[in-house]
Amino acid sequence: MQLCMKKHGNSLLKLYIKYMVSSRCKMAVKEELKKLDLHFIVVDLGEIEIMETISSETRNQLKEGLLHSGLELMDNKRAVLIEKIKNAIIEMVHHTDEMIKVNFSNFLSDKLQHDYTYMANLFSEIQGTTIEQFIISHKIERIKELLIYGELNITEIAWKMNYSSVAHLSNQFKKVTGLSPSHFKQLKDKRRSPIEDIGIITTINHPAGKRHSTS
Repeated sequence: MQLCMKKHGNSLLKLYIKYMVSSRCKMAVKEELKKLDLHFIVVDLGEIEIMETISSETRNQLKEGLLHSGLELMDNKRAVLIEKIKNAIIEMVHHTDEMIKVNFSNFLSDKLQHDYTYMANLFSEIQGTTIEQFIISHKIERIKELLIYGELNITEIAWKMNYSSVAHLSNQFKKVTGLSPSHFKQLKDKRRSPIEDIGIITTINHPAGKRHSTS
């Protein structure tokens, strides 16, 4: 996880963390903060807020502790924005019971307060894929999860994931996976990907060779 520090009102310190995409990641971060006796106000996907300012020594200790969990503290503004885009998409697709937003460009622009064209161009440059393709990859992975759970039928899944029809969902699912949703559901070995691996085209070397699996 990369770390970036930002001081703001009421003496809170905001830290940005890379590869922090699941509840397990949040737990790992909380444990590292507790070890250093740092008091957190917020521990969210990709960012935390703590009550203390931290010395270079404490920062390095936190960085090392996070590296053991496959996380990095971020120190680059462009990288921070990329991570915010990814986490906003992950939160909407995987961690909400609401219906998927109809217009992701407006959603991201409003949430992150940046021009969408700028974010889209930056994302493509850094990630080697488009925001749209990243969203599709995550929607397909979420559909896999919903199919495995079996609580919703395919029509309900199509509505929840904001597809215009079951046919639209099925066509996109098959294009990405090579399987129809019904065929996937019949598989005995229903392979899924860790959230942090979904939609990534370029090769990324992760610290300590560790990842948090969400499957």
